[in-house]
Amino acid sequence: MSLLVVGLSHRSAPVSVLERASLSADAQLKLLQDTVAAEPAAEAAVLATCNRIELYADVDKFHAGVAELSTLLAQHSGVGLDELTPYLYVHYEDRAVHHLFSVACGLDSMVVGEGQVLGQIKDSLAQAQDLHTAGRLLNDLFQQSLRVGKRAHSETGIDRAGQSLVTFGLEQLAAGEDVSAWARGKKALVIGAGSMSSLAAATLARAGVAEVVVANRTFDRAERLARILTEDEGTDVPARAVPMESVPAELTRADIAVSCTGATGLVLTAEAIAAAVEGRTGAPAPATGTPDGFGEEDPSAVRALPPTSLGAEENCPLDLPAAQRSGFSVLGEAAVAGMDAATLEQHAAWVDNATVDRRTAVRRAPGTDAELITALAATAATAGRIPERRRPEQAAALVRPEPVLFLLDLAMPRDVDAAAHRLAGVRLVDIESLAEASAGAPMAADVDQVRRIVGDEVAAFGAALRAAHITPTVVALRAMAADVVAGEIARLEGRLPGLDDKHRAEITQTVKRVVDKLLHAPTVRVKQLAAEPGGAGYADALRTLFDLDPETVASVSRADDSTEKNRGPE
Repeated sequence: MSLLVVGLSHRSAPVSVLERASLSADAQLKLLQDTVAAEPAAEAAVLATCNRIELYADVDKFHAGVAELSTLLAQHSGVGLDELTPYLYVHYEDRAVHHLFSVACGLDSMVVGEGQVLGQIKDSLAQAQDLHTAGRLLNDLFQQSLRVGKRAHSETGIDRAGQSLVTFGLEQLAAGEDVSAWARGKKALVIGAGSMSSLAAATLARAGVAEVVVANRTFDRAERLARILTEDEGTDVPARAVPMESVPAELTRADIAVSCTGATGLVLTAEAIAAAVEGRTGAPAPATGTPDGFGEEDPSAVRALPPTSLGAEENCPLDLPAAQRSGFSVLGEAAVAGMDAATLEQHAAWVDNATVDRRTAVRRAPGTDAELITALAATAATAGRIPERRRPEQAAALVRPEPVLFLLDLAMPRDVDAAAHRLAGVRLVDIESLAEASAGAPMAADVDQVRRIVGDEVAAFGAALRAAHITPTVVALRAMAADVVAGEIARLEGRLPGLDDKHRAEITQTVKRVVDKLLHAPTVRVKQLAAEPGGAGYADALRTLFDLDPETVASVSRADDSTEKNRGPE
């Protein structure tokens, strides 16, 4: 059997695909059950976080395993296999081990070095153990990944390379300001009571917010989180729990809202957010052209400009009332865009104080206008603008209002309507904008040290795994030797019925010592050889040389697997 992982993450797929492919808790359970029921897989575990979905399995056939796991992921995520396949990655054997160890150390996280993924790996293992889908391989793999992750964080400064997704998200909301200074005195609403929401609530409380309100579909969990925050000796921030139905009302009071639930639909719609802003300011929250949530204006957005003063533009060939209604100055390039060539020519002449009589203008052939328009388009394409004879009046720049509501969406699929990015008075940071913000983040020098740790641990795990494959054979060999000793002692007693207990014990012990000494060197050496690359064949050789019963070896393996499935995560 061999380790296989099939998955997708923020590195391989756009957020829109990750969002659609996310698995609910029930879908994860069903996926695990269906995976171990499939022919190629004997064990299975699912690692599902806000930016990755991975299915781990112990398979006996690589190609069949890839096909089966990919199909199962598509079926349970609801995304078609043809659409999902381009975003999937596959790791096998040592590469699969290397991948999980890198994930555990935070090297593959959206924010390099974040440690929250360790808790998610632990939850993944516990889930597989509860369903009895994790055997020896996945138990050992996930347990070791937790140890490797802890080692990386304790022996290196990987924590300095990044921080948790919560901290990074709050830094983006603060837009360069110190988070504690920015959050101090603000009222916070936390929607959800899971690990991510709990971390957000604790982080905000320690940053000095004036209040933390926790909303959750299960009210008892919200109350428990609020009680933990209140009893935390490190803060004196009041915290209270509210039912989910109170979220719209609480949103009008909150300055910061963090949402991370397992809901499959939107928790906060753009309409609800706009109503909350209006409830705070008394004015509607108009949509703007700000798609990224960090306050920059989108130059492609079309807005109504303040009307300009036309003055006495006597004899202008343009339709002045229409131009004034559009909000453009007749002297600007936008006012003349789309006019026919004859009108453009008259306007240019009028600007140069020429006298143009529209009634006596020379009529041109039908093709002339087309030629002029083609020439004008070519000029605009080259210069990037429509030529004009006079400088346009300066239009008043519209300044985006300062945010009054800060939203952090850490859910996958998203809890907050992406349309909230375009609401004035709102700053939204979600998984997609976090991915963009972290793409160019510098990596600390400690990352190289963590990579070396991962490489060493992968080699050690591989050696231990190969050595473990021969252990059932060695155990079966020693069991066979013990049976031989027992049989010979019984035969000796038949021949020497008068043998007293003292001499019988001495003879038995002597025979056992002889057998142990004969087996010690070859069994130790075969374990060493089996741990080396290509050492899998030594188990077969041992079984052949000593004529061991394959069923006896298999029964030892099954007993070990049964023990492993009852182990809990460390």
